[in-house]
Amino acid sequence: MPINLNLPKKSGLFVTGTDTGVGKTLIAGAIAKILTDKGRNVGVFKPIATGCKHSWDGLISDDTEFLSYCANSDLSLSTITPVGYHTPAAPILSAACDGPAIDFDRIAAAYKDICQNSNIVIVEGIGGVRVPLTEEFDLLDLAVEFALPVVIVARPNLGTINHTLMTIDCVRATKLKIAGVVINGYKATESTTAEDTAPEVIAQCSGADILSVVPFDETVDIEEPNLGEFIVGSLMDCNWEKLAER
Repeated sequence: MPINLNLPKKSGLFVTGTDTGVGKTLIAGAIAKILTDKGRNVGVFKPIATGCKHSWDGLISDDTEFLSYCANSDLSLSTITPVGYHTPAAPILSAACDGPAIDFDRIAAAYKDICQNSNIVIVEGIGGVRVPLTEEFDLLDLAVEFALPVVIVARPNLGTINHTLMTIDCVRATKLKIAGVVINGYKATESTTAEDTAPEVIAQCSGADILSVVPFDETVDIEEPNLGEFIVGSLMDCNWEKLAER
C-alpha cells in the first residue's frame, strides 16, 4: 500500500549511508553545527531510530541527542525522533519485536513542527537506503517523501567503491538530487592503495562529487557528545547552503 506523507517542501539535506556505522550521525551533526554557527536556524530530524535506551522521558537515541546538541535545538527529542525502538535492528524487525508498527503520521507531524521552527533542515536516515521499514516501503521510499538533496556517507576501506556506486544508482533511480559523497573515517597513516584511490574512482565512475574525505578522529564521541578535533574543519569548505537548495 503506497504511503504518502504529504511533507512540507524545505531547503535541506537528507543524509544517508552506504551501510550502518559509516558515520551518518557524525556527518549530519557536523553539517548542522556548521550551519548553526553561520546563524542559520537548523532543524535536525532523525525520523526513526533503533537501539534506543530507556529513560524517564521514554525511548531515547544517542544519535538524537547528538543531533540536538549540534544544532543547539530547543525542540524535544521526541520531535527530533518521533519513532524509536529498543531492539537494535532494521526498523521492520525492531517494530515486529518491540511494537507498535511505525507511525508514519507521527513522523509527518513531527517533521512539520521541525519545518515551522527552522529555515533549513538536516534529515538523517537509518542504515542504508534499502533498509526496509515495512515489507513494501524502505528508507529510499522515505527519502523520496522528503524530496531533499542526498548526501551519501561512505566508509574509506576496501569494498566502499561497490557499496557507494550501488547507493548512488539507487538514489538516482528515484530522480532525487545527489548533493555528493562524504568519505568518512580515513586513516592517512594506515591507508592502502585501495583507500587512497577509492574517492577518485567513485567520482570517475559515477560523476558524483566527492564533497570531503573526513579523517578518522579518535576523540569523536556521539554519546558525550563530542564532535572531535577535525571533523567540522574537514567539512568547512563545502557550501552546504547551496547544496541544500532544492
